[in-house]
Amino acid sequence: MTYCDFEALERTALERDPFEFIVVPHFLRPDRFGAVIADYPKVPGPGSHPPAELDIRGHFAALIEELRGPQFQSAIETKFAIDLTDRPTMYTVRGFVREKDGSIHTDSETKIITVLLYMNEDWREDAGRLRLLRSATDLEDYTAEVPPNGGTLLVFRRSERSWHGHKPTSGPRRAIQLNWVTSQAVVDHEQGRHRISTKLKKFRNLFMPSSAA
Repeated sequence: MTYCDFEALERTALERDPFEFIVVPHFLRPDRFGAVIADYPKVPGPGSHPPAELDIRGHFAALIEELRGPQFQSAIETKFAIDLTDRPTMYTVRGFVREKDGSIHTDSETKIITVLLYMNEDWREDAGRLRLLRSATDLEDYTAEVPPNGGTLLVFRRSERSWHGHKPTSGPRRAIQLNWVTSQAVVDHEQGRHRISTKLKKFRNLFMPSSAA
């Protein structure tokens, strides 16, 4: 049995306003969600953390393998009418969000496709829900708002108008981000940058354990 609901992904229509994206609720199958959460790696604080610095194991590792596998790539290629052959992937793991996170941005030009899989059991806050925006200046001018819970999948094609952001909040907020990028050099640079940041947070937590939240 797979972890992901590929049939739901196939049924989901590609949206084009204000840019190309899809949202698939419960893409991570509900009967698999608990097992994956039980193996979700502990992260040392806010920000994006690379797998090299985390304990990736069990059902979480199996889910990542599926997301980086040929079936998911083929589904994304078909949905977005794009050829991702020889385009490398990278992923990071988040466990917390800060008040300063969520500012409006488009993602870097080196990213081709952005995948976000939200891993929170429930999300009741108004803040922290990612909004897909029509501009870089108005968080209220959005076409979709994605609650970060229940194994919900968001995928979008990066462009000069792929504006997104959310209202500020702080605290636990789990998400997996996977990207197809332009080259292996991008993977090496970005993963190296995140690795240094994670190491610093681990070191800081030795002296200030509460900083992880």
